[in-house]
Amino acid sequence: MFDFNPSLVSDELGSSENPSFPAETTPTEQLLFDAYSQAVVDVVDRVGPAVVRVETPPDREKRQRGGTGSGVVISPDGLVLTNSHVVQGASTVRLALADTRTVKARVLGDDPHTDLALLRIIDDVSLPAARLGNSKGLRRGQLVVAIGNPLGFESTVTAGVVSALGRSLRATSGRLIDDVIQTDAALNPGNSGGPLVATSGQVVGINTAMISRAQGICFAVASNTAVFVVSEFIAHGRVRRAHIGIAAETVPLPRRITVATGAGKRAIRISEVMAGGPAAQAGLLAGDLVLSVDGTAIEGADDLIRLLNAERIGRETVVTILRGGAVEKKAVLPVERTRS
Repeated sequence: MFDFNPSLVSDELGSSENPSFPAETTPTEQLLFDAYSQAVVDVVDRVGPAVVRVETPPDREKRQRGGTGSGVVISPDGLVLTNSHVVQGASTVRLALADTRTVKARVLGDDPHTDLALLRIIDDVSLPAARLGNSKGLRRGQLVVAIGNPLGFESTVTAGVVSALGRSLRATSGRLIDDVIQTDAALNPGNSGGPLVATSGQVVGINTAMISRAQGICFAVASNTAVFVVSEFIAHGRVRRAHIGIAAETVPLPRRITVATGAGKRAIRISEVMAGGPAAQAGLLAGDLVLSVDGTAIEGADDLIRLLNAERIGRETVVTILRGGAVEKKAVLPVERTRS
């Protein structure tokens, strides 16, 4: 007969007083674990009620099955931010709210180039809303929480740290998505379109799973880019923008370079130049550091996205770069970025 000894369990899993921690855990370490857990719980309590499930109907003409994902309410009167690939080109979607209600929403704007879409709930509602924060204030190593609502009525949560900032990554569709945050907070199925949240309770990114090799990690479109895209949707119904044909990532600049060049604390480093594009024709190369555009400092990919607006399409633009320790100016002719 098997003789069960409870003391063996507490030796393996933790003390009998607190089995959640290993027996050798010190009081200080327990406090740190508790603080970490409480930070995550606080974020979920504050933002979880604003996270919704997004259901896209099937499209028989396009032979496209319906899809599901997540979204986050950003305005109490019913504005919801989600992924473009979750919406799948639909004009209306159904939302399952955290309070168990189901409502319809129409698509106000859909921008595949940032993988963002803006929805407006048709019904007259008053909902808990999350606040879009300033993603430029993020630092590598900072704690973030990814929240989704894949099942409806119940949020799923993963936590991790910021691994990289201001990256350009290619989606499985082939499109290049700029100003992406990388974290090790894993995405659960159906969490695309949900918020990436800092411990302050502010949304700093919109989670996306449409990046190749996005297995076990989370990529999110930065909130500063989301703010720009949302304002364009509200004003024009779409995002009309210029582009110069580069992929880039945000990097810090040594102080000696900022003093010598008058640049900001950060710049963007070109990681890829598209063959035949405006940047290639102007002589920009992978490895160049972009310091400014028409005299305006570039301290992140979101700055470049904001500056390359519709007004710069077809207009000569001076890009100041740092190459091999020397500052150079290149005249670039941006072209309109098409939807396809």
